[in-house]
Parts: sequence; structure tokens; C-alpha cells
Amino acid sequence: MNWQATLTAMLPEHLLLAGIVLLVAAELGARRSNALTTISVAAVLAGASAAAVLAFAGYSAAPFAGHFSVTPTVLVAKAIVLALTAPVLLMAREDFEHDGQFHLLVLSSLYGTSLLLSGDSFLTLFLGLELMSLPVYALVLLAFRRPESAEAALKYLVLGGAATATFLMGVSLLFGASGSLAIGTFADALGSTDLLAQAAVVLIIVSFFLKAAVVPFHTWAPDAYEGASIPVTAYMAVVIKAGVLLAAVRLFAQAQLSPAMVDLLATLPLISMVWGNLTAMRQWSFRRMIAYSSIAHAGYLFYAFLGAGETRFTAVVFYVLAYGVMNLLAFASLPRAADDAAADHLDNLRGLFQRDRFGALMIGLAMLSLAGIPPLPGFVAKFLIFKNVIAAGYTLYAVLGLVASYLGIYFYLRVIQYLFMSTREPAAEIAMTKRAALGASVLCLVPAVVVSVLPGWVLGLL
Repeated sequence: MNWQATLTAMLPEHLLLAGIVLLVAAELGARRSNALTTISVAAVLAGASAAAVLAFAGYSAAPFAGHFSVTPTVLVAKAIVLALTAPVLLMAREDFEHDGQFHLLVLSSLYGTSLLLSGDSFLTLFLGLELMSLPVYALVLLAFRRPESAEAALKYLVLGGAATATFLMGVSLLFGASGSLAIGTFADALGSTDLLAQAAVVLIIVSFFLKAAVVPFHTWAPDAYEGASIPVTAYMAVVIKAGVLLAAVRLFAQAQLSPAMVDLLATLPLISMVWGNLTAMRQWSFRRMIAYSSIAHAGYLFYAFLGAGETRFTAVVFYVLAYGVMNLLAFASLPRAADDAAADHLDNLRGLFQRDRFGALMIGLAMLSLAGIPPLPGFVAKFLIFKNVIAAGYTLYAVLGLVASYLGIYFYLRVIQYLFMSTREPAAEIAMTKRAALGASVLCLVPAVVVSVLPGWVLGLL
């Protein structure tokens, strides 16, 4: 393949690299640059636009055969992940307006995510996973506002390293069983009776469970979400989770699942739904509550793998889009305060409607969607997943998943009660919402409305 075709196939990645170079130049050229947010937002939106244009043009290519390729479905996934990062960068302007490290780390992590989505070999997958994850360990410590941040970053680093080691062990066993590092060998191993291949599959799945915070591999998530700043928590909850799940669905491809694999992919995600929703009810930290909510949502996402091969990708991408925009909408609308720990307490949402009506409405809308209330995007996403599970013949698992999903309604409605039905003054002094955060809210609200009103049209694009 000539260099022009390679440049076109990797255009989103090259635009991210261009953004990284410009950020480095801005850091070297000015002591306090005001253009960092503009450069990073422009880079991710340019990458998202390039991926979308190539996808709608039906572009497919394999610039590095056997290792890296793009198809219209992969490009759609890249466009969604990159676009979801723009609101994160906007809401980070208050905390990291002059901090080039934050923007460089985010774009570097995004570059790894893009590689991950196009990986055709386990070598590329490993490179993408590490490039995506390593910057996030440092991001948790940026804007250090509470003592727990160091502990949270360490726990995330240790368990992230455990996930990497588990992944590499699974890949080595799979290579021993098949003699190949192509990701297609994973789909073949799913139906294999060879003990070595089965052990490899379990280890690789466990590594993805660790990255996605599925019970019992979830313990890093509450601490990391609570210890990080709001933009970093939003990035971990949305973009990192999206990258992990979209890479996993690429691994499974069109493979048929054995009964034992069905039980594994149903039991642990089901436990995640129940545990995540029940534990979230006891939380008084908003970010910690969202962490347990994300543990439950990871269970819903892995449930999509029970569906037929041709429906897995669509279900996961649609869920990532609906879940992502609503989580970002909630984070962008949160009130801020100088005391980060006090501001994170749910008591600070009491009577928010009287002080910030737009923010309260946006958070309330996000909570209702995450709870799966129709006709909001969260309901459509859950409906699509459970419909596919039933169509695949796993009616019992679908019913149990539906029951588990509605356990979470309580804590979502509790947040709404604080927003609209309480008039007590907050414990922390709340700052007014900044224009950048308002822009991030609007940037999330528009696709949320489109997905709610025209879900069939959106599904057609996927």
C-alpha cells in the first residue's frame, strides 16, 4: 500500500499526532498559553470528522496487513470515541486551562484508543491498551485536590498492571495453542475444546473485565473515580470504558459462544449489575456513586456479547453513545467548589434547581436516562441489548438482567429528589458554572436529543 493510502487510513491518528505536536510547541513557546484547550478540542473534532467522513464514504483499508486496518464500522466507533472527548476537554478548561500535561496525556491516551479499535493482531491490541491506559494513571494525580488521590492512582496502577499481565499471559497461551497472534484466533478459540486455548480465552476475558471494572475485578474504580478531578473521572467513565468494550466486541467478532462461555459472560456481568446498583444506593459521594453505576453499566455492555454476532457491535456502539453523552452531561453540569471533597458530597445538590436551573435540569435528565426511563437514550440502549439477548435464546438471563437494571432506579431518583425537592443550603460554597462547562453540556445535549427522538436513524448510521 502506498503512503497516500496509509495516510488516509490513519488520518484520525495523524490528526491526533498533529495536535500533540502543536501542544508541545505551544508549551515551549509560551509560559502560559491560552490556546491549549483550543488546540486539543480542534484535534479531537478534526479526528472525529475525518473518521466520520471516511466511514460514510464506505472506506476500507489495511495499511499494515495483519496488524492495523479500518472499515466503516471501525471508523464510526473512532468518530464516536473522539467526539465524546471534546466535552471532557471543554469542562477541563477551568482546572487545566494552562496545564499542557493534561492535554498531552489525553491526546496520547486517545491515540492508543484509536490503535486499539483498529488492531488486527494482539501486538497492536497490547500497544493500544498500554498507550490508552498509561497516561490515565498520571491523569488521576493531576489537579491533586485531596489526599486520597495518590492512593487512588496507585491502586489503579497496580490493578491496571495486573490486567496487562493477565492479558499477556492469555495471549502467550493462545499463541502456544494456535501459533498466530492474529485476533481471529481468539474467535476460533471460543469454540475450541483444547484446554490451552480455553485457558487463554478466560485470561483475556478477565483482563478486559479488569479494565472495564466488572465484579469482582472492580475495586479500583470507586477510589480512582473519587480521587480524580471531575474531567478525568468523566474521561475514565466514558472514553476508557468505550475503548475497552469496543475492542472486546472486535475480538469476539462473529464467533458463536459455547455454553460455558455464555455462563461466564452472563454470570459476572449480572453480578456486576446487582452489586453496582445496590452499592451505589449507599454512596454519598457523587463520583463514587457514578463509579458503582459504571460497574453496573459494564455488566449491561458485556451482556451484549450474548446476542448474535452481527448485532453485538451495533448494540455496544449505541450503548456507548447513549451512556457516554448522558454521563458527560451530568459531569459538565455539576456545581464546583474550592473544597473538592465537600463539593463531591450529594448534599451539595440539595436545592440546585433554585440556584442553577439549567444545571439541575441537565443532571436530572442524565440521571433519568442512566436509569433507563423511556423515551430517553438509556432506555433505548438497554432495550436493544436485552432484545438481542432474548433473540439469541437466553430469555432467563434477559429477565434477570432487566430486574437487576431496575434496582438502580432508587439512587438515580434520590439525586433528582435532592435537585428539585430539597431547599437546604449546600455545605460547600458553590461556584457559578463556567461558559466552557455550559458549552460541554450543550455539546452533549444535542446528540442526546437526536438519539432520543430518532433512535432508528442513529441505528441506521451504525
